[in-house]
Amino acid sequence: MDDVFIYLMIYAGSALMAYNIYRYICFSRDVRKHGNWDQEQKLFNIPIMLLIMFFAGYLIVGLFGKPDLVMAGILFGGSIFVFVMLLLIRRTFDRIQENEQLEAKLSAAEEASKAKTFFLSNMSHDIRTPLNAIIGYTTLANHDGVTYEEKTGYIDKIEMAGRQLLEIVNDVLDMSRIESGKFTLEPTCVDLEDCVLEASDLVRTQLEAKKIELYVSCAVSHKWVLCDKVMLDRAMMNLLCNAGKFTEENGSVSLHLNELACSDGTGSYEIRIKDTGIGMSPEFAERLFIPFERERTSTVSRIQGTGLGLAITKSIVDMMGGDISVQTEKGKGTEFTITVDLPLVEPEQKIRTGEESEISFEGKRALLVEDNMINMEIAQMLLEQAGFLIETAENGEIALEMTAASEPGYYDVILMDIQMPVMDGYMAAQAIRDLPDPGLAGIPIIAMTANAFQEDIKKTEEVGMNGHIAKPLDIPGMKATLQQVLR
Repeated sequence: MDDVFIYLMIYAGSALMAYNIYRYICFSRDVRKHGNWDQEQKLFNIPIMLLIMFFAGYLIVGLFGKPDLVMAGILFGGSIFVFVMLLLIRRTFDRIQENEQLEAKLSAAEEASKAKTFFLSNMSHDIRTPLNAIIGYTTLANHDGVTYEEKTGYIDKIEMAGRQLLEIVNDVLDMSRIESGKFTLEPTCVDLEDCVLEASDLVRTQLEAKKIELYVSCAVSHKWVLCDKVMLDRAMMNLLCNAGKFTEENGSVSLHLNELACSDGTGSYEIRIKDTGIGMSPEFAERLFIPFERERTSTVSRIQGTGLGLAITKSIVDMMGGDISVQTEKGKGTEFTITVDLPLVEPEQKIRTGEESEISFEGKRALLVEDNMINMEIAQMLLEQAGFLIETAENGEIALEMTAASEPGYYDVILMDIQMPVMDGYMAAQAIRDLPDPGLAGIPIIAMTANAFQEDIKKTEEVGMNGHIAKPLDIPGMKATLQQVLR
């Protein structure tokens, strides 16, 4: 019985030592992955050699020797000792890793806090600047003795500052959606040549006001592609507007579209936007696409901007699978180059039936559904100036009741806010579409809302609305939407 017990200890110790060897090999691999241990490489090999020799001794004694109780006890105790030591070393290493991870998280939190502070500082400055103009010119316009011409000038400047503020808010919201992964592309059939010409036409007046020449050229054989026209327009407009901002009078801006190659149903295109403006330093050019970055010079400081336009542009180009690069030199201008591969599509046939006549809004009745009294007053006055007869409802439930109680054809259109108490605009639109009378269920409904993202527009279509007007109201855009829906 003593021999059986002794050999049991020998064999149990052998198995434990073999496990120790395996655990040590795994541990040494983890340590090497965790850092650079080139100088300590030989030290890592010493324990494994000793463990193997220890294990070999076990086998020799167990197979060929005649161990006594003392020898078996020493060998078995040694195995347990090595096992405990390896366990403690592993636990110590895990604690070190946990501490390093905590330090990395703390460092990331500190960086996030700095970024937040930097963001708030930039936003405070960029938002307060147009707000200061709005409040200041409003105060001046309300003073006694102000002439009509002076008041008109103040109102024009208030409108300009309001548009600057809206641009800042849009940039911040777009950047937030990009970082949260909610910014998606909506590819459609696009004429690239028309896209470039439209973008250039939009900035031409702004550039001509500064006496800046605009040169545009298109050299493409396959102009019909599949891409997100809105986002491509946004990217080009950001670059063109920047070129205009940072180019002095009598300078020039150029926009060139080139087809580089075409194969297997895909075209490779290049868009170059070049200016003769103030240029950038090499140091800033490296940080150009980082959000909120702006070069600090006396010239740049005089120009409004959040530092988000180029970051948004790069994100758009990246989502399209393209690349954007910049060549610039201080005092000699800047050239941005966008290269992108786009799937080719068949040209769309545009059938022209002559100029579509405009519809008069005179005498047309609209039901305006809005819970905010200020927004309701503004919209009502604008619509009445266009010729509409306006009735109002404070929420979707009242709008549903008024619609259900009316005769078919009484309301020509319903302008529906989305976020309202009692019943929101989505629910109200669905309920109107479910009315038993087809004449009432088919009344045109247009969303008039601050929910202006692409997913919001999609949702209005899903609940049966016929159009979308974003707040703050753009008067020409609002009239165009009403013309399209009522036609």
